[in-house]
Amino acid sequence: MDLNAIQAALGEQQLDGWLFYDHHHRDPIAYRVLTIAPAMCTRRWYYLVPAVGEPAKLVHRIEKYNLDGLPGAVHEYSSWAEQRDKLKGILAGKKRVVMQYSALNDIPYVGLVDAGTVELVRSFGVEVLSSADLVQLFEARWSPQALASHLEAGRVVHAAVRRGFAMIREAVSKGRALGEYDVQQEMARLLDVEGVEADEPPVVAVNTNSSNPHYSPTPATSQAIHQGDFVLLDVWGKCRRPGSVYFDITWTGFVGDLVPNRCTEIFNIVREARDAAVNLVKQAVQESKAIHGYMVDDAARGVITTHGYGEYFVHRTGHSIGEDVHGNGANMDNFETRDHRKIVPRTCFSVEPGIYLPEFGVRSEVDVYVEEHEARVTGEVQQAVVPILSGV
Repeated sequence: MDLNAIQAALGEQQLDGWLFYDHHHRDPIAYRVLTIAPAMCTRRWYYLVPAVGEPAKLVHRIEKYNLDGLPGAVHEYSSWAEQRDKLKGILAGKKRVVMQYSALNDIPYVGLVDAGTVELVRSFGVEVLSSADLVQLFEARWSPQALASHLEAGRVVHAAVRRGFAMIREAVSKGRALGEYDVQQEMARLLDVEGVEADEPPVVAVNTNSSNPHYSPTPATSQAIHQGDFVLLDVWGKCRRPGSVYFDITWTGFVGDLVPNRCTEIFNIVREARDAAVNLVKQAVQESKAIHGYMVDDAARGVITTHGYGEYFVHRTGHSIGEDVHGNGANMDNFETRDHRKIVPRTCFSVEPGIYLPEFGVRSEVDVYVEEHEARVTGEVQQAVVPILSGV
């Protein structure tokens, strides 16, 4: 745990402390920020990092070693009454603390503390605010090594996409049977050979299946791929070593020499939405203006809605990216949730608007990395539907 950095951030935000709490391993964020390994947690523990001064631990006597390795005075309890009294004691004089809490559950990824515990802390006259912005600082920011791993994984992920399209072209041009699952497994094999891993295999979706954003083929559901089909490939992965972060993209293609006008029309709208979101971030960062996740979603969604397809854009515009493909930084979202977190330097997120019609769905996904004075797309950017039979 970087105590100095946490206390500096608390001071900058005029907060009195960050109160961590867990029971039965409900809060993985706490363990990652505090950099401690989860131990048996059948009793509640609390850890207060004040803006100034020594931290305080409150642990049950039969699990009093739970927070060993962290600095601070140790307080022990056995009964629920003693627990409340001692929690009140370590919070004495504190007016505003943050917890893994989100008002109205706006940001459920951070809303991990139960309502009763929040009520308990408030009963001591302490205002409970959300730790969402602080979590970003200590969970979502990348080191130079993490960025390098992202770019390294990206080269392999893009190669897997090219291999997927090439595999389709070879099979269809030679009249050989090929299904979604076959392409998925080949791309997964390539990732593995090149030292890139993922929590799930790539998405290969044809025609109506591409209208399901979370479709994934299996041997039983795999659809055959033929000339005249629309194909969506969503591929993500990270280098197989500690501290690596994900790279995540989606490309689309048409199995033919000439892409139909309807596919081009829908792709162009999605591309316009993607670029509007990316450009908004780039401009704000260049001008040192605060920008929040919901604003990016509004920019992309506004384009698609203006073109008359708002009802077919059924998910958020993007998600934070980290050691998990869905990280704990700001999401580009004012649809599924209202993510009011600021986008901060050294964080990365996807921008992936989509239009999902009954007959086919288009999504175009890029990753955006934000630095102090610049934001950039970290990989190749698709500008048109790939005509698969004419080459990739």
